[in-house]
Amino acid sequence: MRSRLLATILALSAFHAVATPGSPDVPRSHVPACHTGSYRMADGSMLDIGPGAPGALRWRRPDGRTGALMPQGGDLWVSTLGWTDRPDGHRLAVMECDRGKIRFDDVEGHRQSLVQRDTRFEGSGVMLNGRLTLPPGEATVPIVVLIHGAERTSAVDTYSLQRELASQGIGVFAYDKRGTGRSEGRYTQNYLLLATDAIRAMHEARRLAGKRAGRIGYQGGSQGGWVAPLAAKIEPVDFVIVSFGLAVSPIEEDREAIAFDMTRAGFGADVQRKAGEVAEATAAIIESNFTEGFDRLDALKTKYGKEPWFRFVRGNFTSHLLSTPEAVARRDFPSLLEGVPAHYDPIPVLSNLDVPQLWIFGGQDRDAPPFETLRRLEALKRAGHPITTAVFPQADHGMYEFEMDKEGERVSTRQPNGYLDMMVNFIKQGNGWSRSGPGAASR
Repeated sequence: MRSRLLATILALSAFHAVATPGSPDVPRSHVPACHTGSYRMADGSMLDIGPGAPGALRWRRPDGRTGALMPQGGDLWVSTLGWTDRPDGHRLAVMECDRGKIRFDDVEGHRQSLVQRDTRFEGSGVMLNGRLTLPPGEATVPIVVLIHGAERTSAVDTYSLQRELASQGIGVFAYDKRGTGRSEGRYTQNYLLLATDAIRAMHEARRLAGKRAGRIGYQGGSQGGWVAPLAAKIEPVDFVIVSFGLAVSPIEEDREAIAFDMTRAGFGADVQRKAGEVAEATAAIIESNFTEGFDRLDALKTKYGKEPWFRFVRGNFTSHLLSTPEAVARRDFPSLLEGVPAHYDPIPVLSNLDVPQLWIFGGQDRDAPPFETLRRLEALKRAGHPITTAVFPQADHGMYEFEMDKEGERVSTRQPNGYLDMMVNFIKQGNGWSRSGPGAASR
């Protein structure tokens, strides 16, 4: 299952369970590099192929369709739908890998000659690893810097948006967050420090692009939704895109997520109050840096643990505290959440930010429910701030649509049609952007 890889609480998205921008799979070095690329097909369509789960590849279409490709021997791969194990009928034949020639179903394709420039640059006191990907040619293009969430995987290795946006005529700079991939430094979730790193990445992207650099801005997913506006306020850019990020604090995020848990399960005000007690108890543990408050949480587990609603409590970090022994939480969680500003209020930054912004949400986001954020952004728009919002009603965190498995768990199937196109248009057009995309409610 793609979402919430509980194998590591490292994916707590600033307490978020993070989905990286367009690539939740983990690459393996034994997958030949020549498979990876953006392919123009003979019928005029585009197809992205990149690393997938161990031993697999992943294909993506600009409309959000995707599947996992498993080797069948020789140069043949077969696909399963999204992150399910259900065959979808698609087949990939790698005809000449070194020359970038493939056949997907019955259509041939050739890999585009995207320009990639790897670099090492100085962040805030550490050396960071980055990569600029440009469309072919010498034309001036807009540049977007991808700001990561709380994941610890390498953005340079995993972010498919590098190729997907570059194939649409946009330059893309991805970099490994400090303490991840091939970047130096200690992993942190200190937003100010990460914003400084993002600004340095923006400078490096502009330097590498040289005369080809046009307008430049940020795209931040999940935790990056707190970091990108802060970076843009410190040093203005031309645009900011926030994907499945929030305009509330991490503590408020968890409370709202638990309230959404209860609403989706059909419980009323009395249960909402009880679930709120659990949210307050876990917040107190976080605020103490995991040194106190466990007795209060244990008492609530004893009091409410057998009631029907209790098993539906997920929240964000609350689910981890409910399922982790106290001794383990005391020992491991402080370092895993080091630097997280639990009560960070993004509104002062957003209230003083005049950079054009596009905020994109999933209407079924369990990890970062967008409802209070939408209310706050609407107030900022009424005050004259250049903010556009869009909601894909059936998308979960990471902007993934889903189906339910036999155990009642969500399994991702695709990204919404229009999500990529929406970002492409905003990056290229800025204030002139007005399209909502199929299936999206735009404001």
